[in-house]
Formats: sequence, structure tokens, C-alpha cells
Amino acid sequence: MAHIHEKIDFTVAIFIVHERKILVIHHRKLGKWLPLGGHIELDEDPEIAALREAKEESGLDVELLGERPPTTGPGTRALIAPRFLDIHRISETHEHIGMIYWARPKGGSVTLAVEEHHDIRWCSKEELEGLQPPMSEAVKWYCLKAIEEVGEK
Repeated sequence: MAHIHEKIDFTVAIFIVHERKILVIHHRKLGKWLPLGGHIELDEDPEIAALREAKEESGLDVELLGERPPTTGPGTRALIAPRFLDIHRISETHEHIGMIYWARPKGGSVTLAVEEHHDIRWCSKEELEGLQPPMSEAVKWYCLKAIEEVGEK
């Protein structure tokens, strides 16, 4: 999706863990190894965006992990909190606020989104080190943290 706002957009990143491996994609346009993710569209909340992006980019239905407060009432719906938030520069004049989720697969089968990615694969901690081109240290940190925290819960 194109940028919605001139200066800042909201995005989701979904780190899916299964059998102590993390699902990563080699992004066609950016030429980088990344988690699944993308822009939150104007008619979406972050949870819906994360579930949609996971399905579109991998073929998987996922369960987002995190805490949902028991505060839902008329006119309010509590959302699963992202595990982390960040803000990252995309260009001199544009940034993304990223909502970073941990997830587990709950259905579907991994399918490459050929229009968006060169590759999609499950990686162990050790396999992350051998990716070419090398994964950024920031993305690798999130991958390792997700594997550590989700494990086989």
C-alpha cells in the first residue's frame, strides 16, 4: 500500500514462531530479509492489519500473542498490545511507526507472495546468521527475542 500520510504512517510487523523457528521473507523491492508486515489501512485497526498482512504475505492464518485488557465496553474494543513499538525513517521526510507483534500459525500453508518477495522461509537462530544478504542487526534482535519468548508456549 502507498503511504497514507505525508510524514508518518502506521505499520505492523508480524514475527511468526513455529517449532522454535521464525518466518522471514526476502523483500523484493527493499532487497532485505524482514518479518511479514505492512501499512495499516485507513479502515483497519492494528490487529486486523496484522492478520491481513500475515495471510496475504504467507498464506497463514495466525494467532497474535499478547495481552488484551478486560476493558471492553459499549463503544470500546480492547486490542492486543504489540510486544514492541518503534519509529523508523523511510526517507528524509517520511517515517513509520511500527507495531511489532509476536504470532503463532493456526492454519493455512506457507505460500510465497511472488509479487512482493523473492523468498520465504522458516529460520532457526543459527540459520538467521547465514542469510544472504545478511539480516540487519535490529531485525535479527526481534527475531531472536520472538523465538526466545514464544518458543513452544
